[in-house]
Formats: sequence, C-alpha cells, structure tokens
Amino acid sequence: MRIIRLLFFLGLMIIPLLTIIKPAAGEGNGKTVYVIPVQQEIERGLEAFLERTIDDAEKAGADHIIFEINTPGGRVDSANKIAQLIRNTKIPTTAYIIKDAFSAGAYIALNANEIVMKPSTMMGSAAVINAQGNTAGKKAESAWIAEMEAAAELNNRDPKYARAMADENIEIKELGLEKGKLLTLTANQALKVGYAENIVDDRQELLSYLKLDDAKVTEVNLSLAEKVARVVTSPIVVAILFSIGFLGLAIELFTPGFGIAGTIGLLSLSLYFFGHMIAGLAGWESIALFVLGLVFLFLEIFVPGGIIGLLGVIAVIAGLVMAAGSVTTVAISIGIAVVVTVIGSFIFLKYFGYRGPLRKLILFDSTSTEKGYVSNDQRADLTGRIAESITPLRPSGTAELDGEYLDVVTEGSFIQKGKKLKIVKVQGSRIVVREVKEDVLEKGGD
Repeated sequence: MRIIRLLFFLGLMIIPLLTIIKPAAGEGNGKTVYVIPVQQEIERGLEAFLERTIDDAEKAGADHIIFEINTPGGRVDSANKIAQLIRNTKIPTTAYIIKDAFSAGAYIALNANEIVMKPSTMMGSAAVINAQGNTAGKKAESAWIAEMEAAAELNNRDPKYARAMADENIEIKELGLEKGKLLTLTANQALKVGYAENIVDDRQELLSYLKLDDAKVTEVNLSLAEKVARVVTSPIVVAILFSIGFLGLAIELFTPGFGIAGTIGLLSLSLYFFGHMIAGLAGWESIALFVLGLVFLFLEIFVPGGIIGLLGVIAVIAGLVMAAGSVTTVAISIGIAVVVTVIGSFIFLKYFGYRGPLRKLILFDSTSTEKGYVSNDQRADLTGRIAESITPLRPSGTAELDGEYLDVVTEGSFIQKGKKLKIVKVQGSRIVVREVKEDVLEKGGD
C-alpha cells in the first residue's frame, strides 16, 4: 500500500510539462505568428505561462505575437511582470481583445504595440484593489495610475484615458464620463480615442489587417501542468490546500498507522508546491525547508524543551512563504487553515476519540478517589471528635486533639484560642471544625 502511495505521489510530481501546440494547416509564406491566450484571472500561473511561451516564440523566430485577451483582471504584481515581458520582446505584438480586458487586462493590452478589438468588447475599469476587494491605499493607487499612464504613452496613446480607467476623479465630457466612475471603453470608443487600431470580427480578419494572411499560425495552449498551476496559485485555492493538508496531518496523529487522512494531507501540500514550481515561484529549497520543518516538529515529540519545535514551525512557514512568494497570501491562508484544523480536530476527537501513535507516550488514564487513588492519608476517623483551639482561627489555625496538632479551618466564623471544637468534616487534608459551647458539652449535644 505504501509503495502504491509513493508511486502516486511521484506520478503527480512528474505530470508532463510539455505545452500543447496546435499549428495551423499549411506552411504559409515563411512567416510565423504565435497566438497566445491571456484569459481568465491574471495570476502567477499565467505569468509563468506567458514567460515560457514568449520565450518559445523568440526561439522559433516568430514574426508576430498575438495575445488573445479575455480577462476580468487580477494580480497587479503579475500584470507588471507580464507587461515587462511584452515590452522586452523584440517581436511585434498585438493585443486582440476577444471579449473584455478589464483592470490588469487593460494594462497588459496597453503594453502591446497595437490593440485590436472585436465588436461589442470593452476595456478599462482598472482600479487597483486589495485581497478583500477594497480600494487599495493612496500609495498603491498612485503607483498604479502612473503605470497605466506610462503604458499608454509607450505607444503614443493619450494618457488621460488610461488615468481615467484607474482614477474615478477624472471627468471626460466627450465620452460622458462623470466623476466617481471609472472609464470603460467600448470597441468604437477605443477606436475613436486611439486606444484601438482596428475592429475585426475574427482572427482571420485580424491576420489580414496585419498583412499576415498566409503566415503559419502557431496556437499555444496551456499544458495540463500549467492548467494545474493556474488553479493552484489562486489565493483561495492555496487556503483550501493548506486547510486540507494541515487537517489531514493532524487527524493522522490521532489515528494509528498512516492512512487516508495523512495521504490526502500530503497530496494537498504536494499539489501546492507542485503548482508553484510550475509557475516558477517555488524551488526545491522551499520543499526541503518545509520537509525539514516537519521533521523538527516530529522530533519535538521525543525531545522536550520547545526549541526544536519552534525551529520546525519557522522552517515550515518559511518553506510555504518561499514557495508562494507572498507573505500576505501565506499568512492569511495559514490563519484560515489553523482555524479549520482546530475545529476539525476537536470534532474528530469528540466523536472518534484518540487512537493515535502517541498513545504510548501520553498518560490518558485519570486518577480519582472512585478508582481507589488517594493522594494523602484520609482521617475520616476524626469526624465528630472534640479538639481544642491552641491558636485563634481566622478562619484557619491549629487545634490539639489528644496531644496531636492539627491544621484546621472553620466554616467561616472566627474562633478564639482555647475554645472547644467539634470536627464536622474531613476532606482529604482539610479538617473543618465548629465551635462547641460549654453548656452543650455538659448536655452531651451539639
């Protein structure tokens, strides 16, 4: 069974990384066009995909690159790196907006040499927001607006429209844009203000516009590994993988042997590292650091002191951060995972109990009087006997009984020295007394 799990794990780590390339029929006129999709959310996985495919196009000596864009936006840091990739290539580039290019998608489009749009498509609405969906701080907003303007100026476009896409304080009367709203350009508006060079119905018409009708078209698609990486690098998925991974390993500590929970936990964390490696974020050093942290945490069970455990926690967190490249993403994800793990572990222990490998190291049996355990001598024979206070009882003090000194306590009242006391209760080492009046003693009552 362990061999099967090991083979499954290794199989996951060596998923084919080859890109699926679909060359168009025919050899063309000697020119080559690479068509690269920029679709769905912009994140680290897309960044790694574009870096590789642009490099492939350069090595293949491509004459033109078309980026087919349809995205709601995404991470600003990834958009910045993608923009740098587009700016740095010597191959002419065209951003072909096939549906929408919002937020970071509009920024990426502005970095291409030309922008061509399909009818009824839009671009713009590029305010920078944080992970919670709120507008970012003034510093981040100012930097993003400057990036938008610089991208527009790169290809001689009027920067005021790019600024209006990111700054709701801009008013553009000719487009009917009022303050308090972000600019979103339709295809016709973009053509009118110089933010699009043409409007075409399909790719073939685009190639005709670019004078590349007979060019060989190489359409690049995401490989299976890159598709996994795009999903895994999403902050939401990272939090889910952490939660499953931590909870699975925690439950494994509560059960004998190594079973399904531990396997699922390891696969979740392996998937996290695998996806980030494909995205170009994680290296083997981050995995090694994470594994070392787990080893330290395991050794902490047998080596008391806390230092090894602390080093283990630091190594585990450092490995996760190194793989993600974002302290914020990892911190939020770990926080969510810890809450899920604590709640899940509590529910598991409540309904299934502890049957884990540490059972031999942890004392689970309780000691009680009902089970015959007595922590001190029981003086039940003292109950009802008469002693004498030799110190004031406030409410505790010392009493004498047949030459034996006893530490006693009253029921709450103050009793002077030299008074007769009746022992009314004995609870372990606690002897409770009550003052007895002389006339009561003479009558033989309480």
